[in-house]
Amino acid sequence: MIGMLALIRDDSWNLPLFVHVLGAMILVGGLVTGASALALAKDDAKLLRLGFWSLMLVSFPGWIVMRIGAEWINSKEPWKDLPDKPRWLDIGGVIADAGGLVLVVTLIIGGIGVRRLNAGKASGLLRVTLAIALVLLAAYVVAVWAMAGKPT
Repeated sequence: MIGMLALIRDDSWNLPLFVHVLGAMILVGGLVTGASALALAKDDAKLLRLGFWSLMLVSFPGWIVMRIGAEWINSKEPWKDLPDKPRWLDIGGVIADAGGLVLVVTLIIGGIGVRRLNAGKASGLLRVTLAIALVLLAAYVVAVWAMAGKPT
């Protein structure tokens, strides 16, 4: 039944779904870019800053766009009328909400790390930022799998 609902989706739902998927793609792309720059930086201050700013200026806005699209599409879909919400919707929602909170904490830690880097101090906090970004990336890969594969 639920699979059939996805097949007969109303065309007016296309834009909200596009906004949601676009935001998710931007979010994951920013995480990949930021984590890659932080991982490859060693002690190169420019790459460390690039990694942080990729998270700040790409991933975070991507998360916002993804959540706006998610709430927009959720307002158009009949999930609240069903007795049980699909599991894939719960997986994606929990990861998106918890991931957003973790992303904000990561940005705070990374911001402090960049300020310390500007003062000529070690980049240990940016290594923590890298580790958390990798965990977030893994979580969002699970969310993408759940939203695209729609396990029952």
